[in-house]
Amino acid sequence: MAMAAEEIERLVKEALPDSQVVIVDLAGDGDHYAARITSEAFRGKSRVQQHQMVYAALQGNMGGALHALKLETLAPK
Repeated sequence: MAMAAEEIERLVKEALPDSQVVIVDLAGDGDHYAARITSEAFRGKSRVQQHQMVYAALQGNMGGALHALKLETLAPK
């Protein structure tokens, strides 16, 4: 069962309301995505902490409905 890019974006924006989210389906199968997420909430956090915030936003779908997600997380300039 694949996960739609729109659902990933919705979940991230629910958890990080100020975020800008760009998602690319890498394989065209709905299972392998790249996401670039920019949020003020990432400021001062390590890359690991930023990625943990995104995984938490996905509410357990990582590894299930969502097989692979290449993350790029940024704080706004």
